[in-house]
Amino acid sequence: MHVIIINGSPRVEKYSNTEKIIDAFSEGLAEAGVSFERYAISNKNNWDEAREAYINNTEIIIALPLYVESAPGILLEFLETLPVKDKNTRVSFILQSGFAEASQLRCGEEFLKKLPEYLGVSYGGTLIKGDNFGIRVVKEEEVKKLTGPYKEMGKTFASGNGFFSEAVKKFAGPEYFSLPIRLMLQLMFKTIAKKRFAEAAREFGCNVPLDYRPWA
Repeated sequence: MHVIIINGSPRVEKYSNTEKIIDAFSEGLAEAGVSFERYAISNKNNWDEAREAYINNTEIIIALPLYVESAPGILLEFLETLPVKDKNTRVSFILQSGFAEASQLRCGEEFLKKLPEYLGVSYGGTLIKGDNFGIRVVKEEEVKKLTGPYKEMGKTFASGNGFFSEAVKKFAGPEYFSLPIRLMLQLMFKTIAKKRFAEAAREFGCNVPLDYRPWA
C-alpha cells in the first residue's frame, strides 16, 4: 500500500496541530510497512504537486481540523481543482478538533461522508478525535504523548480496511461527557486552565489579560 496524505489545514506546517497528528500517524504507517507521501495545502505553491499525487494514486487520506463545524475554506478551494476519478480511488479522512466530545465532530463527519461522491471516488471512513487544542500550546516533549494514539491508528489503517474498525469507533472517545465530568471541567477551566491559557498567551506575545474588553 502507498498512501497520499494531504494536510487540509490553513495553518502553516510549523504551527499546525494537524501536521503533528500526521507525524504520529505516519510513524504508525511506516512501522506497518506502508509507504506514504505528504503534502500541505497551506502553501499554494504545493498545490500542483499535491494534485498530481492525488491523480496518480488510489489511496488518499485528507487530514483536517474542524472549522465552524465543517472543512476549512482553503481545503474546499483545493478540492475544486481536482478532477473526477473513479471508485478505484479511495479517500479517507482524519478529522480533528479542540472540542473533546465526539458529538462535536459529527456534523463535520457527515459532510465528509458525502464528499467522495462529488469527487467520483469511494469513501474510506473518517477517523475523528477531539481534545487536540493542547497540541499547539504544550512543550515539545509533551506533544508525543498527545499524538501517540494516532500512531496506533496508522498501524490500524495499514490493515487495508480504512477507518471502519471497532478500534476507530473507540478512538473517537466519549460522545458526551457525564454531568460530574462536565462540572469538573467547568471548575478546571475557571482555575488551572485559565492560568495555563494566560501563560500560553504571554508566550505568544500577548501583553494584556485574556478577558480584556476595550470596547465593552
